Amino acid sequence: MSEPSLHSTAGIHPTALVDPAAELAAGVSVGAYSIVGPHVVVGEGTTIGPHVVLTGHTYIGRNNRIFQFSSIGEVPQDKKYAGEPTRVEIGDNNTFREYCTINAGTVQDGGVTRIGNDNWVMAYVHIAHDCVVGNHTIFANCTNLAGHVHIGDWAILGGYTGVHQFCKVGAHCMTAVGTVLLQDLPTYVLAGGNTAQAHGINSEGLKRRGFSAVAIAGIKRAYKTLYRSGLTLEEAKTELSAQASATPEVQPLVDFLGRATRGIVR
Repeated sequence: MSEPSLHSTAGIHPTALVDPAAELAAGVSVGAYSIVGPHVVVGEGTTIGPHVVLTGHTYIGRNNRIFQFSSIGEVPQDKKYAGEPTRVEIGDNNTFREYCTINAGTVQDGGVTRIGNDNWVMAYVHIAHDCVVGNHTIFANCTNLAGHVHIGDWAILGGYTGVHQFCKVGAHCMTAVGTVLLQDLPTYVLAGGNTAQAHGINSEGLKRRGFSAVAIAGIKRAYKTLYRSGLTLEEAKTELSAQASATPEVQPLVDFLGRATRGIVR
């Protein structure tokens, strides 16, 4: 990560409180009544709206947009936390709408809450300690991630989705409004309900991302093997490994099943 230069007063509203030790790169703007702490680093072109709090050991990359009343870098909501200097790291080109909260990590995990690039995070979303979010995701309003959750690239979480601690959500997944995930959600799968059930694959999303008709057909076949064949999970994993040799796009699903730790939505 490149190190931005120390900030100047340009682009900083006179009512904002920016610690002299904070590092703000060129083109950063800070809105009225926002607070930026001493261990915060913000990359070039990022816009910080009014009434935003950036605190803790927080790195925010380039060209992010952070809307009003968001809080990023605050201590984790974990009773075990004892003041350790854990972190939040955010990449480039993300949007965080109003009232988003992102907490720092804990030493019981990697010590970092990490968010990648090009994510679209809508209002009232909470991303708890030690979460890892990939790239190109969409979190609709009021989505809540508990601690230690991992979200794969291109995942779309519908409004009011709740994800239990330590769960994993695979790449290209999609959840319906009000979904409650208590187990890992495999790559490509559509899910909905409380508690979540699988409802096919995210074929429309795959089309939009350039997956071929042949690849999507292979992924549908893999879904049927996992969910409709009557095979045990271990038997299905063996069969899916064989299918991946003919359809390489199935391999990410096989890899995800190998990493699943809470059981899968099935």
